[in-house]
Amino acid sequence: MNRGDILLVDDDPDLLKLISLRLTSAGYRVRTADSGETALATIAVERPTAVITDLRMPGIDGLQLFEAIHRQHAALPVIILTAHGTIPDAVNATQRGVFGYLTKPFDSQDLLQKVAAALEASGGEAPGSDSTAGAWRAGIITRSPRMEDLLRQAKLVADSDASVLIFGESGTGKELLARAIHQASRRSERAFVAVNCGAIPGDLLESELFGHARGAFTGAVQAHKGLFQAADGGTLFLDEIGDMPLPLQVKLLRVLQEGEVRPVGSTQAIPVDVRVISATHRDLDAQREQGLFREDLYYRLNVVSLALPSLAERREDIPLLAAHILGKLAERYRKPSSTLAPDAMALLVAAPWPGNVRQLLNLLEQCVALATTPVIPATLVQAALKEDAAALIPFEEARKTFERDYLVRLLKITGGNVTQAAQLAKRNRTEFYKLLQRHRLEPGMFKGAKT
Repeated sequence: MNRGDILLVDDDPDLLKLISLRLTSAGYRVRTADSGETALATIAVERPTAVITDLRMPGIDGLQLFEAIHRQHAALPVIILTAHGTIPDAVNATQRGVFGYLTKPFDSQDLLQKVAAALEASGGEAPGSDSTAGAWRAGIITRSPRMEDLLRQAKLVADSDASVLIFGESGTGKELLARAIHQASRRSERAFVAVNCGAIPGDLLESELFGHARGAFTGAVQAHKGLFQAADGGTLFLDEIGDMPLPLQVKLLRVLQEGEVRPVGSTQAIPVDVRVISATHRDLDAQREQGLFREDLYYRLNVVSLALPSLAERREDIPLLAAHILGKLAERYRKPSSTLAPDAMALLVAAPWPGNVRQLLNLLEQCVALATTPVIPATLVQAALKEDAAALIPFEEARKTFERDYLVRLLKITGGNVTQAAQLAKRNRTEFYKLLQRHRLEPGMFKGAKT
């Protein structure tokens, strides 16, 4: 995602040019769309940091565009431009969640101030901001609009001390996201402490979390500070919280409510200031219904919930992730970086990935270790997958409502190469171009997009 990346939407070409010049001269990167339909296609290609749209336009008007954007990107700020006669409509829009509106004709400074405020409120970065401002998420490799939207929400919640519950399949990077939230928070200078609640037996987990006094149990020859104390002033990440035994859930709830821990075997409570982020791959709602997870603890932990998509739901990230992983493996093995043959990459993109990013990492490490040439062949990838990779689903099977996302994913994978995209979709070039025109997608959108 680009810093200060603004999408400007208006059916008036002169106004588009004028506002673009003003924003560009202020250091923003500006993309334009002459209709709401084109704007939605543009957002599917690359998510902006803010949208400025005219209210009255043919087809999808500004308010309908806002509603369509916020159904998928709730944290994306939208500013509406309005003429004097439509101020009541704009006020109504603001009450429905539009970030703000500007009345035509508007002053350039008012426009720039409104845009800067929108970026600040949404966690975006205005031109001229610290070049290290994006370091908090440096470990997360993505160009997926869905992931970018999730990261925007993560950046927003990082500014508070609200408890966060991260949902996601195993291997999707829940701890990586938790670390990013910590790095973006005011607690970033203090400790980030992680513990897997499912990897430690319940009786030992209590001592690990809360500590114990000397002589509290056999083998406790000296006092031990728990992880809550180790994370004091910082962040404690409780991974696989759904595996925590019920008796320990009661004690954790008490710590969260009272802000103090009592080590095992001690009569004295110790105050702690800890921000808790938890994660699970389990269905906690089902566990609550079965009495396996306390409802009061659930609501205490789940002040803000973030859902990480599976790798299969962000296939456009696979080439990017593969290149990054291969570079890291080259450093580890102290050898030139490997590359994937085109048909090998096609297998990776089409594979089901039940183990998500962790599985991709393990598979590529296996391939690098076994490869005898700098180019990893498809046969090696096929063997590592241990099963025939499923081909991309035929386009006619894709649901109509997801047509645009399907096309975007293909063009991102191929870097805007229509011939390769048409081959992956099992369509001829003429039919494929018609599909692109239907969704107002231009191949050039993908060739210049940052990854």
